[in-house]
Amino acid sequence: MKKQLYFYIAMIVAFIVYNQFFQVQDEQMNAIINILFASFLFLYIGYIAYLVLKKLKDTGKK
Repeated sequence: MKKQLYFYIAMIVAFIVYNQFFQVQDEQMNAIINILFASFLFLYIGYIAYLVLKKLKDTGKK
């Protein structure tokens, strides 16, 4: 579980660094990149929540 959290933190840091230092000059392209990046972050947090719920369900059966 720690691997997933470390990877999520790294993605958040990459998102912040991109928005601070490496933005694309074209505003429309920059918006598309930000939307895709944010969508992937939300998808990954959903995946982490699924893993937590699955782990809770498995420990409840024992």
